[in-house]
Amino acid sequence: MRFDAEVAATLEAILRWRRDVRHFRTDPVDEAVLARLADLMALAPSVGNARPWRVIRVEDAALRAAVRANFRCCDEAAAADYAGEQAAAYRALKLAGLDAAPVQLAVFTHIDPAEGHGLGRRTMPETLRQSTAMAIHSLWLAARAVNLGMGMVSILDPAEMARIFAAPEDWVFSAYLCLGHAEWDDDTPLLHRTGWQENAPTGWEVR
Repeated sequence: MRFDAEVAATLEAILRWRRDVRHFRTDPVDEAVLARLADLMALAPSVGNARPWRVIRVEDAALRAAVRANFRCCDEAAAADYAGEQAAAYRALKLAGLDAAPVQLAVFTHIDPAEGHGLGRRTMPETLRQSTAMAIHSLWLAARAVNLGMGMVSILDPAEMARIFAAPEDWVFSAYLCLGHAEWDDDTPLLHRTGWQENAPTGWEVR
């Protein structure tokens, strides 16, 4: 199958308008849409076709409360690393959509799955985590394509997340995702708008 310029332009728009969303409406997401997103996430590439991502849809109120408590603890510790104006700027940032996002997903990576039979990861076992990252990004783009927003909460203690979800010993915590209808659409990253960090050059080096 060959794609035309219109499809290429649409993909570029999805990439540009994919944002780390932290402001969500509480409207529920249609279950059929969520099922479709799960199917599209499963199309992500993975080392040796191991498909090591393990996704838990978090509906239980006690589990969500435990995640919020974990975030608050880690957020306070992170804030203490900054001083002066930067500390104030950090505390002014909204860094998670945990209170409003209707869909929340805890994502783990199985670090030694039988699937894939070890292909491609003997010398680079980190490719399993990279595979999970690609699955997350695939979900992110697929969500944006159906006008949903997604945000990744990284200010969490991985060991505590594993404890909260009683994860098997061979699962490592990878990400906590908030998914739903964004309060507004934006093609400019929030950290740009707040003056926290502009894009650093990431051009390809020629050798």
